[in-house]
Amino acid sequence: MNRVATAIALILSLFVVISVAQGTKQIRDNVGFCWDAHEMERLVNYLRLTEKEPAARPNIVAAISPHDDYLYAARVYYPLYRVLRAKQVVIFGVTHSDVRKKIGDPHNILILDNFRNWPGLGRPVEVSPLREYIRTHLDSSDFIVNDTAHALEHSIEAVLPFLQVFNPKVKITPIMITQMSFDRMDSISDKLSEVISDYIKSDHLVLGKDIAFLISSDANHYGEDFNNSPFGEDARAHKIATANDRRIAHEELEGVLSAKKVKDLTLRLDKVVWCGKFSVPFGLLTSEKIVKRLTGRQLNGKLLRYSDSYTESVLPMRNTGMGTTAPASYKHWCGWLSAAYYLK
Repeated sequence: MNRVATAIALILSLFVVISVAQGTKQIRDNVGFCWDAHEMERLVNYLRLTEKEPAARPNIVAAISPHDDYLYAARVYYPLYRVLRAKQVVIFGVTHSDVRKKIGDPHNILILDNFRNWPGLGRPVEVSPLREYIRTHLDSSDFIVNDTAHALEHSIEAVLPFLQVFNPKVKITPIMITQMSFDRMDSISDKLSEVISDYIKSDHLVLGKDIAFLISSDANHYGEDFNNSPFGEDARAHKIATANDRRIAHEELEGVLSAKKVKDLTLRLDKVVWCGKFSVPFGLLTSEKIVKRLTGRQLNGKLLRYSDSYTESVLPMRNTGMGTTAPASYKHWCGWLSAAYYLK
């Protein structure tokens, strides 16, 4: 290892040691997301006044959420979080490429953390006892514990202000998903669903009320910056690419969930640049198996909203500490969706 790499590794190690000593994961992105309670209330009030679509139904068991900048994507977050009220939420996060490079690019495993709390709106978000239950009951070959990975990743922390502003006492179980084949997802999700089901039964938890499952994912990342512009970089290209995103969402994410449907989804996501190409199928597989184990029933999915950063532009909120972390144009845009799953 050269001197620069050694220095970087030392800095990251010290960062994690400090974070663990403090007990709370440090904020990774203090620009795109909102960590001020008053500003978050202001954002939610703006959305209440401007968003006229009917709310999603309550008792959401599983869901898919964006993790992009709030000034771009808040309208896509909002219809989900305004009704997501479970006391405990398992969050399946992405392991982005920049994080993978810094932690040795692990494959075929889940990544857990050691943090006692996660950042929130004036008060930290507590970690659920489920995390330790998973650590002690899941096969050790199926996961690692890596605080550096969680410290560097933003896909889980992104959802916390929206979760907490509507549900101040929520507790979370953060799980990062690495690259893996469908067969490996199927294998780990079998074992993880058994562990979580046992925890739910032992604590007499009610799906959708006491516990829910949340998947973090943005959709298409389009433009030369992402090495992804198969249709060009103009209005026509944007129309084609967003239409393809919507088609995937309607055909693969809506309706009755099954293992076959999730397998089909993995094949579709392998052909597009969605950052949730592993978190979405893994989270859906695990949720579907938990529901089947506990109730014998299935999950039924509904797309709440799809949009993208070019279409949305930036919310007209002035004098805010929030900002944007990327441009939005025909040459660089990101799609996102929110979806909810209910007991069929």
